[in-house]
Amino acid sequence: MSASLSDILTTAKNLVTAINAVISSYASISGSNSTVGIATTTVVKAAPGRLCTVVVTTAGSGAGTAYDAAAAGATTRPLFTIPNTTGIYVVNMPTNYGLVIVPGSGQVVAVSWS
Repeated sequence: MSASLSDILTTAKNLVTAINAVISSYASISGSNSTVGIATTTVVKAAPGRLCTVVVTTAGSGAGTAYDAAAAGATTRPLFTIPNTTGIYVVNMPTNYGLVIVPGSGQVVAVSWS
């Protein structure tokens, strides 16, 4: 029994579709976007998504906070306390509203998000 050209092409299409789904899921979890040099309150995303990683590039004198919010003033849903120690912090938390980063005093951070 041999496969027809149509069967082979359908199989190839299904493989590509599956690989694209895996890549899309991976990008969503590991962060498909980044914002660097955040030194003041910044609305990173005004829609649901995911905070993947926080990188503290300048420690500053106080901790910052990442909020699940779509506007700069909406600070009632803290998502992650950003330490005032330089380093890479894997957060991997979903957001329902958006993502607002409020660095601590003198702090500079970068985030990856999706």
